[in-house]
Amino acid sequence: EFNYEFVTCGSALKLLNLAHNVRLHSHDVKYGSGSGQQSVTAVDSSDDHNSYWKIRGKTPAECARGNPIKCGQVIQLQHVSTGRNLHSHTFQSPLSHNLEVSAFGERGEGDDGDHWVVVCAADHWRRDDKIRLRHVVTDAYLHVSGDTFGRPIHGQREVSGYQSYSEYNFWKAAEGIFIKPSEGPLFESASPIREDL
Repeated sequence: EFNYEFVTCGSALKLLNLAHNVRLHSHDVKYGSGSGQQSVTAVDSSDDHNSYWKIRGKTPAECARGNPIKCGQVIQLQHVSTGRNLHSHTFQSPLSHNLEVSAFGERGEGDDGDHWVVVCAADHWRRDDKIRLRHVVTDAYLHVSGDTFGRPIHGQREVSGYQSYSEYNFWKAAEGIFIKPSEGPLFESASPIREDL
């Protein structure tokens, strides 16, 4: 049973907004206003493959695979399905008129608008901690106001950047593939395990 307690670099996980019980999500649907970039929403479903985000460092050297994420560390969250990074800027979000949050860049290559600080209370981000993600450029927190979209993404919630602390900007690591730090090289057994048919 895998029970490593930290969120680590290279992990691909879903982020659960605790106030609304929805998961951070993206898909190849562009905003019809604002930046026109790929939209980021939050969804009720726990088994949607479009809700996985890979944790990377501001630079690869700052986030070696398997290392626990420190509180206060700057990270990028790359949307696994589309390869774009969680992003924000000064465009207005379409429903709440907070700051727009989008997915930006190609194959993980974006810009400073992709940088988020992990705000947590201890030394490292633990999987069962509630955390906030603060956008480096705008100082806004990743937020779910509860506003819902109509077509073509009916029922999905708006995700935005909000300038102050709120219960609506607490997140927690949910389902995911968590990369464990290795204590030296890992060797696979030479003989595969066989099952009697």
